[in-house]
Amino acid sequence: MLINTVYQQCVKSYKSLEVLITMNQKPKNLQMKKTPKVAEIFKASRNNYGTRKIKVELKKAGYIVSRRKIGRIMKQNGLVSNYTVAQYKPHVDKCNESKIANELNREFNTDEPYAAVVSDLTYVRVNKRWNYVCFLVDLFNREIIGYSVGPNKDTPLVYRAFARVKTRLDDITLFHTDLGNEFKNKIIDEVLDTFKIKRSLGMKGCPYDNAVAEATFKIFKTEFANNYHFESLEQLEIMLADYVNWFNNIRIHGALEYLSPKEYKLHNLKKTV
Repeated sequence: MLINTVYQQCVKSYKSLEVLITMNQKPKNLQMKKTPKVAEIFKASRNNYGTRKIKVELKKAGYIVSRRKIGRIMKQNGLVSNYTVAQYKPHVDKCNESKIANELNREFNTDEPYAAVVSDLTYVRVNKRWNYVCFLVDLFNREIIGYSVGPNKDTPLVYRAFARVKTRLDDITLFHTDLGNEFKNKIIDEVLDTFKIKRSLGMKGCPYDNAVAEATFKIFKTEFANNYHFESLEQLEIMLADYVNWFNNIRIHGALEYLSPKEYKLHNLKKTV
């Protein structure tokens, strides 16, 4: 009698433990679905997203996965992100060395589109020679609103970037750049004066004063320019147009609540209506 009672209690305990284990186990098919989904999101990001952004995209698709788990899946499948964090060397403050003030004053977050647009240039190797890219970036949503490419680092490169802007130029309130001669000249002055755009110049030799433009180019180099060999300027132009479209419409941005620039703009403009 005693033996039967003990046996029945053991059976009940075993079944309870079995139920508990089953409840805590995740279905194998769900686990198996996560790996290709992580790979799919990673490839769709053009090999750029890390664990943080992949986690956000998985959540949109209905999967709750930890960054540690995503990291393991990426490591097991050889998924290595192109993205690296921009780093700057410490800089000792100096004078602006220009009569034009730094009106932006490192206020990189704005409440309205086109309240402040920043710009800079960078170099890209094309068939063993350096060519140049200019971006105009709206601080409101980090959107690349204008861009251009060319063989020379000069004023026409900046002018062509302005010509590509789709909105009215008089919608732009402030235009901020460094002290480069490509920006600080009579032609660009005339553009700004014509459309009543206020100018702002950063401090000489200090990337912090134009940190968003610098960071955008760091992303551009890591995600795009460093991963291709361009045979011609025409090839660079075509591929750059595709990258800018992806950057503005699809690529999620940590500073934009993990929305793309266009999604962030649409979301925030709806709030004001």
